[in-house]
Amino acid sequence: MRVTADLQGVYVDPDYRGRGIGQRLIAHVVDEATARGAERVVVHSSDRAVPLYERAGFTSSRTLLHL
Repeated sequence: MRVTADLQGVYVDPDYRGRGIGQRLIAHVVDEATARGAERVVVHSSDRAVPLYERAGFTSSRTLLHL
C-alpha cells in the first residue's frame, strides 16, 4: 500500500508574511507526514502560492488527475 499525504494548504495572515512562517509550517507538515509513513505529500495550490511550495521542494506535475 502506498501512503500519500494531502496538504490542504497553508495560509499566513498578510501582516505576518515574509517571516518564514509558511515555510516552517510546510516543513512541519512534511516531517510529520514522513514520520507517519507517507511516501509523498501532495498539495493543490493556488497559482499565487506555487512559488512558496516550490521553495519548500515541491515540484509541479501535469499528470496528477483526480475526481
